[in-house]
Amino acid sequence: MGDEAMMRARVDAVLVWTMGLCAAAYLGGVVWQGGESHPAVDLWLSLSTSWLPAVVCWLAVARAVSRRREVLLAALAMTFLAVGDTYYAPLTSDWSPSFPNPGDLGYMLFYLLMLVMLVLLVRRDVRGQSRSVWLDCAVGSLGAAAVLAVVLNPVMASALAGSWSLATAVAVAYPLMDMFLMAAVTGIVVVRGFRGGDRLVVLILGLMLYTLADIVYALQVTTDTYVLGTPLDALWAIGIALIALYVHGSAHRTVSKVSDLPAPTRAAALIMSGLATLAGLGVLVMGTRTYVSSLAVVLAGATVFAAAARTQVAFRQILRMADLRRQATSDHLTGLPNRRALYAQAGARMGDPVSERYALLLMDLDRFKEVNDSLGHQAGDRLLIQVGGRLSEQLRSGDLLVRLGGDEFALLLDGAGAEQATAVAAKLCAALAEPFALDDVAVHSAVSIGFALFPGDGHDLDTLLRKADVAMYKAKASGDGFHAYGGGDDTDFTTQLRTVDELRAALTSGQFVLHYQPKINLPAGDVHDVEALVRWNHPTRGLLYPDAFLTLVEEAGLMRALTRVVLHIALDQAAVWLAEGRNLTVAVNLSASSMIDTDLPDEVAAMLTARHLPPGVLKFEITEEFLMADRDRARDILTRLRLHGVQISIDDFGTGYSSLSYLRDLPIDELKLDRSFVTPMVDDARAAALVASTIGLAHSLGMRMVAEGVESAGAYDELVSLGCDQAQGYHMSRPVPADELNVWLNARGSIGELTAPARF
Repeated sequence: MGDEAMMRARVDAVLVWTMGLCAAAYLGGVVWQGGESHPAVDLWLSLSTSWLPAVVCWLAVARAVSRRREVLLAALAMTFLAVGDTYYAPLTSDWSPSFPNPGDLGYMLFYLLMLVMLVLLVRRDVRGQSRSVWLDCAVGSLGAAAVLAVVLNPVMASALAGSWSLATAVAVAYPLMDMFLMAAVTGIVVVRGFRGGDRLVVLILGLMLYTLADIVYALQVTTDTYVLGTPLDALWAIGIALIALYVHGSAHRTVSKVSDLPAPTRAAALIMSGLATLAGLGVLVMGTRTYVSSLAVVLAGATVFAAAARTQVAFRQILRMADLRRQATSDHLTGLPNRRALYAQAGARMGDPVSERYALLLMDLDRFKEVNDSLGHQAGDRLLIQVGGRLSEQLRSGDLLVRLGGDEFALLLDGAGAEQATAVAAKLCAALAEPFALDDVAVHSAVSIGFALFPGDGHDLDTLLRKADVAMYKAKASGDGFHAYGGGDDTDFTTQLRTVDELRAALTSGQFVLHYQPKINLPAGDVHDVEALVRWNHPTRGLLYPDAFLTLVEEAGLMRALTRVVLHIALDQAAVWLAEGRNLTVAVNLSASSMIDTDLPDEVAAMLTARHLPPGVLKFEITEEFLMADRDRARDILTRLRLHGVQISIDDFGTGYSSLSYLRDLPIDELKLDRSFVTPMVDDARAAALVASTIGLAHSLGMRMVAEGVESAGAYDELVSLGCDQAQGYHMSRPVPADELNVWLNARGSIGELTAPARF
């Protein structure tokens, strides 16, 4: 701080201290003189207590760094007040000013300027306050005004006793100004509140002391009991000094905003609002027993009306808070409790691990993503709603069913051990196995359930959720529907997570390879087609077959990526064979989740074009499951694939849905008869009859028939005699790498025209 700044600070301090000492001296003087007037006290000390605060305020105007308009208004108000006091000061023993006079104008301007300053002072701090806060303000202000209207009624009645004149107007204006000022102060306290160190307390206290002195003075004048030079006169001086002290301090710092105030100050504001309401009611009750002015009754009625409006707003806020609390603990889609509700209730229930038992079941819908992808997210939402309703029907009293998110649900069974949890899990699996109706499509769903027990498997919800999650993935991997958490499951789950990470790495590091199994044309024995089957060349576990990883690929959402990898490898090999003069069609067997990808036809077309491959070099083998789940979607995707020359084969024919109408409606080139029909047909006449009729069905529809799983010469010869188009199986060749297949083909010396399949 520089010398000049230090000097200004010293001047400020001296002036403020002088103002305070003068106010204290004046208080001591009026007490000392005992009601007798003395010029040194009633004139000079009195005037110094009026003018020194004005000087302090003008000094604040010159030094103000914030709230300059408010400080200027305060300085003007204090100056007009000092002028009024000076005009009324007993400068001579026979001085008796008329009424009204210029001094009254100074007092009126003081009131008006202070009211404007209060409005500006609070406006910035309360901007954006809620309606309830403003209603609290109205209640507080009106209640204070109603009480003052009762107290000041004698003054008002006396002023209005004579004929109407300027003197009457000024006489009435004084009590009204006191009412306005006190109402404004009360409203500020209600709206803004206070906190420790808030300088606004100084201003509020100063205004209240000044108004209190005014009220007592008016009542004494009305009863002709006022005496100059009593402690009452000192209340004005102290009030003015406190106002000036606030103005001086606020000019040098930013005043705290209401948003910075702690919550307890709002509670204090509510208390003041409640007291104001009681005051208004008290005035109305008083009016039934004694005379109360019309102004007081009107103000009290307005107070009660504002309080009623505030109560209505509070009631709506309570309802809204209750609704928000309900929403915070409810799932917006299914209406079931949500994860937050589970934590709240489980924490309350699991307080006594000795006497209470609970089972936590974690449920995850199988292949829910396929419903979203094939039928749309709205259909998926409707499925979740139906699932929630169906699960709710299985609840017992005291059980808690929640939706955790996505297609995951949790069920907290009250008083249940392993036996009860197993029975409930089986019942839930059976309930969800029944088909759901979505957009006239029968959707078959299934659920995987894992459960953990309290307190045996854990003493808190987080532990139970983790272990139930582990058990749920165990159930999903095994296909058993449900699984109880066991000690070794953590190790299995960790291995599963590690395998998923390895799968992600394998997709980008060339660890997947294809083995090819030829399809033999009957009866000639030449080869036009091969089926590609994916293998994982694991860096530490060796060559893994699809049953070791495809389920994890599906669950981890990696099927689309794996499909692209397989297609790239298969088409690259087809291009190599084509360059070598081997006209082979490669068949790739796609899962239902891959076939619902609407981008697949365009991506396949781009792959074929990039390799300059002719139409017919690629064939897709798909299952009946996809065709029956969404006929319209299947027709669209298969038609688009056919436009790009891709052939369509139905894999595992005969093991899916009984309806054959899709054979008529969809663009299908080939049927692959499942091995379960081929293997027994040599020794089973009925099996042979089924194979023969299926071959006839395919030919009658203009389709080729391929028999897979041919593992004996007898089955091969039987297929030839029945007119089957192609045979595939270990009897001819196992799936082998491309190089080994080339050796096998060279040894046979029979490579034909384009047509061939690929599978994983």
